[in-house]
Amino acid sequence: MKHPVLLPLLGGLLLTTAALAQPSVPAAPTGAASDTYFGVKVDDPYRNLENLQDPAVASWMKAQSEYARRTLNAIPGRQGLIDKMVEIDKRKAARVSDLRVADNDRYFYYKSRPQDQQPKLYCRDGYKGQEVLLFDPEAYEKGKVYNINGFAPSPDGSKVSFGISEKGTELGRTLIMDVKTRKLFPEQIPLNRGGGEWLPDNQTLAYMPYNNGDLKDMAARQNMQCRLHRLGTPVAQDQAVFSSQLYPKLGIKPSDYPYAGIDRDTKLAYGFLYSVDRYMNVFYAPAAALTKPNIPWQPLFRPTDEVTNFVTDEQHIYFVTSRNTPRQKLMRMPAARPNVATAEVLVPESADESIMDEQLKSTKDGVYFVRSRNGVEARLYFVPRGRKAAQELKLPRAAGRIELTSKNAQSSDLWVTLGGWTTDRQRYRYSPASGKFTPEPLSSEAQYPEFAGLVVEEVLVPSHDGVQVPLSLVYKKGLKRDGSAPTLMVGYGAYSISMEPTFMPPFLLWTQQGGILAVPHVRGGGELGEAWHKAGQKATKPNTWKDLIACAEYLTKNSYTAPGKIAINGGSAGGILIGRAMTERPDLFAAAIPEVGCLNAVRMENSPNGPVNVPEFGTMTKEDEAKALLEMDAYHHLKAGTSYPATLITAGFNDPRVIAWQPAKFAARLQASNIGSKPVLFFTDYEAGHGMGDSRLKQFEAIADLMAFGLWQTSSFGFQPDKVAVK
Repeated sequence: MKHPVLLPLLGGLLLTTAALAQPSVPAAPTGAASDTYFGVKVDDPYRNLENLQDPAVASWMKAQSEYARRTLNAIPGRQGLIDKMVEIDKRKAARVSDLRVADNDRYFYYKSRPQDQQPKLYCRDGYKGQEVLLFDPEAYEKGKVYNINGFAPSPDGSKVSFGISEKGTELGRTLIMDVKTRKLFPEQIPLNRGGGEWLPDNQTLAYMPYNNGDLKDMAARQNMQCRLHRLGTPVAQDQAVFSSQLYPKLGIKPSDYPYAGIDRDTKLAYGFLYSVDRYMNVFYAPAAALTKPNIPWQPLFRPTDEVTNFVTDEQHIYFVTSRNTPRQKLMRMPAARPNVATAEVLVPESADESIMDEQLKSTKDGVYFVRSRNGVEARLYFVPRGRKAAQELKLPRAAGRIELTSKNAQSSDLWVTLGGWTTDRQRYRYSPASGKFTPEPLSSEAQYPEFAGLVVEEVLVPSHDGVQVPLSLVYKKGLKRDGSAPTLMVGYGAYSISMEPTFMPPFLLWTQQGGILAVPHVRGGGELGEAWHKAGQKATKPNTWKDLIACAEYLTKNSYTAPGKIAINGGSAGGILIGRAMTERPDLFAAAIPEVGCLNAVRMENSPNGPVNVPEFGTMTKEDEAKALLEMDAYHHLKAGTSYPATLITAGFNDPRVIAWQPAKFAARLQASNIGSKPVLFFTDYEAGHGMGDSRLKQFEAIADLMAFGLWQTSSFGFQPDKVAVK
């Protein structure tokens, strides 16, 4: 519903560039509150915006979104960016992702063609088998468009389970399909995300449902339980097997996500307590006990062990740990007598490379793992069964990132996918017998001549405390170092997630405008190991945005660009990075674009997804962590009477991860505090969530918004709206 007061203001206006800088929308309704944290009083002038159902709040958010949409659509060059993204995308007849291979060599994967708005689920028997469409979310129910939010093939490949949801909620229901007949089983698992995980019997599915379907309800994801569903039985009769209610002595927190399954190699049942904590909290028991009451759970890994991933074979459990080892080491222990205290070191820590713990695979020949230098130079290693020495495998080409896919610990099959900033992903089958990599592409090949002349420069930048921060730069060959290049800095810095080299044509279009695409590998990420992560977490979180600031200063000092030419962008937890960089150094940036960002960290625990994030950011119930949260809170660092960079703030109304009032409060206070003439736009997408499940076109539009806004504010030619009609 359009705001009645807004219509006369927007209808038929002819806006100049100056007029675009001043939002013609009502100020946010205020509802001040204050809190005292360990003797420190903190005012919160827009606490009322946390009530997203308040008609006044809803009206203001709608008005903001309508104005932002009109303004963004009016930027010259925006539609051209979308058209180019679509044209580039059409070069690939098919794009395949999320490959999983069952025991019978049946491939399961997502595939999307240029005409598809959502990826579809396919399978084929072997690499050369005939492709079969299993499920099309766009054709499932007439008048509705779903997305698949995860799938799981049974070990024998006879069945596949998958989750479907609408409008980016990431929550819907799980369907189960017989692969041979392509018929759905009658039972559906409600209030679930993804496909669950199959037990080795190929008949039983482990899953963890939400308590209700309201993702804005704090109770929806508290005290959850892992359940088992056996095909052919009513879902209402599914047995809970792992939860705080069943096992109160295990210390399961209300915010923990409890999950259980059976490992067929070690013949053990595992119980996982998931949160954003990097360090695994895992219990084990005999596999047969999982379907019986009173499971005798024993600790396998505790958070103090600092284990971040593990794989198994019939004899051993192999795990990566960072305990007393900043760049991680690989260890193993016997599955029959698992004990971290007596585990042996299989691969010691490297002096200059960090283990990328997600890329750890076990096959019948041994264990494969990936190490990276500075997060941008990846190498593949192999430890043969029965040995303790790792050997580096010579890759067919240099790689910025490596992704591994295996079948199981009884097979030699391993697939290796290589990628980089300016090179598309290439998939190979590796043969341990010959040591050869054979190309086995699943996605269609495509050519990108416009990116052929790009230069990739990897530099190290001294931060505020002298620590060297990796900075990746991508730009056209022959770039003049005269300070004139518009620069888009994209960062994250949380959860030990590395900004690995990834070929992203939509973002590379920035370079086609004579610009620099810059990726600062700030602390809080995992590029230089777990120590790098810890150096940007809780009390050390300021290093995250100070690293970005140092990288921006380096670029200006060395004449790559200038303060009026720098746009910064980050999403989700990256909102902390962008929000605090722009509030600490508003003079350094032309534009800031936090997308679905955490911008009011102090109130994070009061949102549904907040409690599970305490291990990463902290809690307001502890004095030292409360102080850290206040420091990383961009909303509370906005100062009245300050000239801030042009800012585009986005939210997803159905976002289950960063609730929409987080960016809303920041936008309201920024508009009230800003005395400069640069625009502050706030756009809420009412058909989206955290970005997962967005249609292909919606993804292109969102990227075009941030790029067009950034190019406009960095004074780039072709993006300056001298006089733009807004209707």
